[in-house]
Amino acid sequence: MTSSAAPSAISDPVSGLPVLAEVVRSGFVEGHHRGSLVLLAADGSVDVSLGDPSAPVFPRSSNKPMQAAAVLRAGLDLSGERLALAAASHSGEGFHLDLVRKMLTEHGLSPDDLQTPPDLPLDPAEAETYLAAGHVRERITMNCSGKHAAMLAVCVRNGWDTATYLDPAHPLQQLVHRVVEEAAGEPVAAVGTDGCGAPLMALSLVGLARAFRTFVTAEQDTAERRVADAMRAHPEYVAGTRRPDTWLMREVPGTLSKMGAEAVQAVALADGRALAFKIDDGSTRALGPVLARALGLLGVDAPVVSRIGRAPLMGGSAEVGEIRATF
Repeated sequence: MTSSAAPSAISDPVSGLPVLAEVVRSGFVEGHHRGSLVLLAADGSVDVSLGDPSAPVFPRSSNKPMQAAAVLRAGLDLSGERLALAAASHSGEGFHLDLVRKMLTEHGLSPDDLQTPPDLPLDPAEAETYLAAGHVRERITMNCSGKHAAMLAVCVRNGWDTATYLDPAHPLQQLVHRVVEEAAGEPVAAVGTDGCGAPLMALSLVGLARAFRTFVTAEQDTAERRVADAMRAHPEYVAGTRRPDTWLMREVPGTLSKMGAEAVQAVALADGRALAFKIDDGSTRALGPVLARALGLLGVDAPVVSRIGRAPLMGGSAEVGEIRATF
């Protein structure tokens, strides 16, 4: 910790959750983002707790490292960029889509086998370029297509049914369930369906932070360590060239970072310190400022932290305010 006093935040009398970020326009506070957050010390103990990090949440795509580890445990031989893409919420850039196609072709599959919903590239700039070229929503451009390609590939390898690979009762999804529980050190609290159609396992934020810590501290050659190493070596395949997860993993060596929809974020540092938080209203615009403040509390001192934390508000063409952390 770099602060001599434990951080605190204003609590909402209705939800009981603290304000993690506020929206300030022209010097006037026009909104708040509440949520819960946990920071773990290097030994895995809880260092900072705000809100209710013991309550279960859907980590959304922050669960992807565990899903990728399950694919490895099931016997698929993935490494490098392919393994990073298996744990990705990719931006839909050309190099992402090219590799998804290769991963499918290598196992006798095609984009038609994907059960992701047709979508545009996740990155707004990529989406504009994609539409300007006359393309329409496709399954392969959905940000989870790398994960789904890996799931389909391991089904082909093991002779498992590819038509039902997203069924919670499918052997692959049962293995994912076990890997999630082992990494988090707690039972899955609920099972839902993610935006991509895959089963989604609920964890506490403490469990999510613990899972990320498990991945960076795992022994060499374990599935968990292989996933962490691939993500950290190829962060542009995990996210994209204009994404905070990429910036953080590239510029702070040894860091594992993965955001999830509905404003979830999990990070583990090389020495086992870790964090996880969720903005209760699901607004991703507060992710950067809250993440930057949390990293600062973990003692991360790098230019990328300020870059991630910058969230200006515009009035016309001028900057008139910001979203800023309050703890």
